[in-house]
Amino acid sequence: MFNFFTTVTADNARNLSPVTLAFVGDAVYSLYVRERLVLSTSFSTGTLQKLTSSEVSAHGQSGLLERIMPLFTEEEADIFRRGRNAKKPTKSKNASVAEYNRSTGFEAVLGYLYLTGQYDRISELLANGD
Repeated sequence: MFNFFTTVTADNARNLSPVTLAFVGDAVYSLYVRERLVLSTSFSTGTLQKLTSSEVSAHGQSGLLERIMPLFTEEEADIFRRGRNAKKPTKSKNASVAEYNRSTGFEAVLGYLYLTGQYDRISELLANGD
């Protein structure tokens, strides 16, 4: 049986593809943005969707990344570089290649932190980006 919030060791997480880490990190960031918007506004779901889409886009993540990248530990910076430089199976439709690569790195960091159970660290990084 699968348990939600199952964590893995740092070694196991590092052995995952950075694109796989980014896949998880994309969901983590999307949920973070949705929850923050729902709990801080009274917008309609249509407006919430538009706001969420603009924040979780590669372009939207770029500004956030500029603010939190200096806070990365050496390990997080390494995960970011692996994600940024990874060969991706898809191309971005609405972002530059550089923005898309950086957003993949950012999402890989979030995926790594989530899978290793470092929820407080995710909160700390994202709070510094708001």
